[in-house]
Amino acid sequence: MTNRPFPVTWIANERARSMGRSPAVEALLPPGTSRLTRSFHRQIPGYRHSPLKGLPNLAQMLGLGGIWVKDESARLALSSFKVLGGSYAMYRSLKTMLGLDELEIPLSELTSPEFKEKVGDLTFASATDGNHGRGVAWSAKAMGFRSVIYVHKHTSQARIRSIESNGAEVVVVDGTYDDAVRQVIEDAQKNGWVVISDTAWEGYEDVPRWVMQGYTTMFSEAQEQLAAQGIVKPTHIFMQAGVGALAASGIGFYNSLFGADDPAAVVVEPDLAACLYQSIEAGDGKPHAFPGDLDTIMAGLACGEPSPLAWDVLRDCTEVFIKCPDYVAAKGMRVYGVPLRGDPFMVSGESGAVTLGALMFIMERDELADLREMLCLNRDSQVLLVNTEGNTDPNQFRRIVWDGATPVPSAYREAF
Repeated sequence: MTNRPFPVTWIANERARSMGRSPAVEALLPPGTSRLTRSFHRQIPGYRHSPLKGLPNLAQMLGLGGIWVKDESARLALSSFKVLGGSYAMYRSLKTMLGLDELEIPLSELTSPEFKEKVGDLTFASATDGNHGRGVAWSAKAMGFRSVIYVHKHTSQARIRSIESNGAEVVVVDGTYDDAVRQVIEDAQKNGWVVISDTAWEGYEDVPRWVMQGYTTMFSEAQEQLAAQGIVKPTHIFMQAGVGALAASGIGFYNSLFGADDPAAVVVEPDLAACLYQSIEAGDGKPHAFPGDLDTIMAGLACGEPSPLAWDVLRDCTEVFIKCPDYVAAKGMRVYGVPLRGDPFMVSGESGAVTLGALMFIMERDELADLREMLCLNRDSQVLLVNTEGNTDPNQFRRIVWDGATPVPSAYREAF
């Protein structure tokens, strides 16, 4: 046997199993939210639906009815969904500064010289593991503003260069992602910058709420795309999580639509940054920080402190919390990149692929039969995943996909 950690460690959340329509979701996503976000995103040059791709042959192999992947690697040439949240939060921030928050203002008008003269010479700032900062930088540049992005010391040079290529100044913090968040807050207060963060803290909730609302565009698109396949809704949604903003947006979107009949929701985290898993395990209903240096290949999920806004939604609506070692994400990357004959090829980064890897281990391992049974994962299941990023770190991508880095331990490999 191996001393490497088991691929899937899970904990059930009894609260979600008895929850109908969540009050936290109603507060986060009031009626009409996705209509407003899509109305805004349609105004961005180059906007189009990201594809929803089916993996029918893999689904059949695993004993599932269908696997559907919302492929955000094609989103606005940025290879990540993050731009949806950052751009919408900037738009809402500008409207609020001008006292126009209750009005639907065209983006072209809000970024006109007349409006920009009113708000002045703004700088938008954020902390990031890579993709969120790149989305904020791209959005700021597109709207004609300056941006400063803080990253932690483990951020790859490829991710830093990508942020800089979108016009941002990058500041490297000697610490973790959470240290970068604390530093950008302090520096923004000194310099009068506008912080666009996807995590909330006391006194700072509007912007992360807008970020999470912005993400609903992709789920609204996915619903239309599933309907075109004759599917009313997914039976299951697997969401990867860092601070939890994306997961809460997607899971909350479905809870707002279907209430007690929403899809069974599963949240997947790295075992080296499992702040949400640890929070649900604590059993006191409160978010808890995860200790350590958060050194996982899943850079976009290397977050030690849950967003309180996201936590409230996930505590209400997530049936199962899962933590996985890095090799689960690496397996998912390779499966996306070398699919079964007839299934589409996808480029997926480490954070984008962990849900596929986790789903495969759940369906393949005898030790996880209880989890399969509890979630009713079977040939009637239609599972929705989100490939949240493409090849955002080329050197790491090649090490994993070309060279076989971070392999599945021999004890956990399936014999075909």
